[in-house]
Amino acid sequence: MDYETLSHSKWDCKYHVVFIPKYRRKALYAELRRHLGAAFRTLTEQKESRIEEGHLMVDHVHMLISIPPKYAVANVVGFIKGKSAIHLARVYGEHRRNFVGQHFWARGYFVSTVGRDEQVIREYLRFMPQNIRLRSSD
Repeated sequence: MDYETLSHSKWDCKYHVVFIPKYRRKALYAELRRHLGAAFRTLTEQKESRIEEGHLMVDHVHMLISIPPKYAVANVVGFIKGKSAIHLARVYGEHRRNFVGQHFWARGYFVSTVGRDEQVIREYLRFMPQNIRLRSSD
């Protein structure tokens, strides 16, 4: 098994994260989905994290994300949701009807640690219908 390293630790911390747009609005349409994939990758790199697998569905986001133990999952997910909402408000806010501004994402999210069932979650995310892949390599 491949482990990541920090100066004094080896780690393998992966999480299955799901979050939705506010009111579960079907707001993640084609152009926005492609744009969000790149934004999510950039934001996760800023927190020294990596999206292993991920998909943007029409009304929710699934990610298998690797986060170093020095960051809390809540901080990384909050950072991704907050910065992406601000970016969407700046880029798309003036052009789209019914856009709710910087409050694009719903307040909560689902997170589950991934251990033995990592392969099951990877297969689930790979074969989801109507998806845009978040992971850049492969």
